[in-house]
Amino acid sequence: MSVVREKRETIPRPLPPPDSSKAITPEDVLRLTKITETYLCDPDANIYDIDFTRFKIRDLESGAVLFEIAKPLPENVDENDKNPESGDEAIDPNSGRFVRYQFTPQFLKLKTVGATVEFTVGGRPVNRFRMIERHFFRDKLLKTFDFEFGFCIPYSRNTCEHIYEFPVLPPDLVNEMIASPFETRSDSFYFVDDFLIMHNKADYAYNGGMST
Repeated sequence: MSVVREKRETIPRPLPPPDSSKAITPEDVLRLTKITETYLCDPDANIYDIDFTRFKIRDLESGAVLFEIAKPLPENVDENDKNPESGDEAIDPNSGRFVRYQFTPQFLKLKTVGATVEFTVGGRPVNRFRMIERHFFRDKLLKTFDFEFGFCIPYSRNTCEHIYEFPVLPPDLVNEMIASPFETRSDSFYFVDDFLIMHNKADYAYNGGMST
């Protein structure tokens, strides 16, 4: 993991007292037998201000980039250009927690891909940063990925690549996944010191480039 230190002047928020009755643990999500219907934590559970800013997927065999997205930099807004009514609009608290992927059928033939993620950290040190990602087709578990980010220093920008080794799927299941766009879904759970702080969702289609 490469780390670039950034200087900021921010007073860290106090840590909330732990509530064992509501805490979601890694063991809890590893026992799940299907995709979750709701998010298992609120956006404000991310008290470490972890912000994912760039994500890239590449085929390790060919090196081809399959998907890449970067969070746009904030633009300077002129105070005179602000819409006075914009403050009345409802903001979805779960915006940014869901991604929809569109791939071609060839994606299901890949053996290993590298997923590079870049993220920033707020004013608190992050200990034992861990991601557990569960992939399902309908109610069938396809694969569980479990990655450790390790320790992240405060006010840092971090980059790491995780290697995904895909399971060999039966041809009939592959055909069904191709014919059923967005019925393949995933839950990504992020933990710090075994405490759930972020939960993101995604769904997938593998019929890209096919005529309908």
